[in-house]
Amino acid sequence: MTVILKGQKMLIGGKWIGRHEVIEVRDPQDNSLLDTVPAATKEDMLHCIEEAKEGAKIAAAMSVHERIKVINGAADYIEENQEKYALIISKEGSKTIREARKEAARCIQTLRISAEEARRINGETLSFDQMSGGENRVGYYYRFPIGIIAAITPFNDPLNLVAHKVGPAIATGNAIIVKPATVTPLSALLLAEAFSHAGLPPKVLSVITGHGREIGDVLVTHPAIRMISFTGGLEAGEEIVRKAGLKKISMELGSNSPVIVLEDADLKDAVESSVSGSFWAAGQNCLGVQRIYIQESIMEQFQKDFILRTEQYCVGDKQSLETDMGPLITEKEAIRVEKMVDEAIAKGAKLLTGGERNGAFYSPTVLTNVPDSSRIAKEEIFGPVVLLYPVEDLNDAIAKSNSVDYGLQAGIFTKNIDAAHQAIDQLDVGGIMINDSSDYRIDAMPFGGVKKSGLGREGIKFAIQEMTEPKVVCFKLSAR
Repeated sequence: MTVILKGQKMLIGGKWIGRHEVIEVRDPQDNSLLDTVPAATKEDMLHCIEEAKEGAKIAAAMSVHERIKVINGAADYIEENQEKYALIISKEGSKTIREARKEAARCIQTLRISAEEARRINGETLSFDQMSGGENRVGYYYRFPIGIIAAITPFNDPLNLVAHKVGPAIATGNAIIVKPATVTPLSALLLAEAFSHAGLPPKVLSVITGHGREIGDVLVTHPAIRMISFTGGLEAGEEIVRKAGLKKISMELGSNSPVIVLEDADLKDAVESSVSGSFWAAGQNCLGVQRIYIQESIMEQFQKDFILRTEQYCVGDKQSLETDMGPLITEKEAIRVEKMVDEAIAKGAKLLTGGERNGAFYSPTVLTNVPDSSRIAKEEIFGPVVLLYPVEDLNDAIAKSNSVDYGLQAGIFTKNIDAAHQAIDQLDVGGIMINDSSDYRIDAMPFGGVKKSGLGREGIKFAIQEMTEPKVVCFKLSAR
């Protein structure tokens, strides 16, 4: 199946708008031109925000059943056109068609959960008479929408991560402006198409395409924006925090995720799960396995099995059902990964397999003996590279797992319940997967990290908390 697209438009205030200046969207596999999207200007963004001010009033006035109907309608539309969505995800990004189909399916689930949670945005009664002087007072609190949310989204999950911001925003009665990644804007525009088809009132949702240097600061700094929901890199996140001013901020900033494999682990399962966790979406995954700490007694066997399974990984055409891994998002990113690996090898790391680049493709790569002084040991690789380390015991593994500035998720393989609970208690992360790799998530769970991995939590119910505020109501009654 071939899709030929000609000049997409962006959605601003309910209107699909084109511009003479455009951004090319290319397939990273062969650099072929897929489509173009408008290159929005500062004036476009200012207009978008003005429209969103009206959209916030419209969204807040929507009844809960109307919100539920619209969100479910968007999910229905995507489900009816699921293969179209999967194909665009795969074409404009790094994912194989099998990976893209899973993302499209998850997007549908994310929206369904958002519709369900819309009916559960509840408050509770408060006992004002718990304090002296509070007699004859009764009341409660409820949650209200905060206004306009700015969503800045990444390339690696170009549909579902946008849905994770749009679904809760609409469920809570907010307006939302989405600024998708420049290299993968088509999926976000398709999501907007689904909501338009479902009858979302104009001005509630805008998807504006453009270069961050042109429109990013306008969106981030504008006082009408009450919350920024950002998923992306650490440096960009820190820059947003410096510029944003007084508004709510939710950020997922990536990681350098560890997995621990103890000697009592199911070795086959640990290898299979960790290989998948390392190389899913060409390693461009915030939850991706980057460091594996293996107890010394099983290090040799684990390493042998891990390399064998890695070398079976099929790299190639994203549209082939036989392919396990496609290219990185751009050749520039592949070169960046290549340089990080080469630097580690120059400092004494041992290359066990991989380490080869062909354009935007970089082979699944395994390193050992990686010195702590190398960038790849401490920073997020965001590519198909994993580091193997022997450790003496669980204490050693936990200490080394916690030695970096990130803390999103971790995994541990063990049959020992005490060891599992020690890891749960002592690993400095936002989530820990027992007998699974760090690369596991469901869309309903709280998702986020500690340290430099971010601020706040996503996951529909938890994003809803971030996107609303409690309002207290107290009635002073006549004396009884």
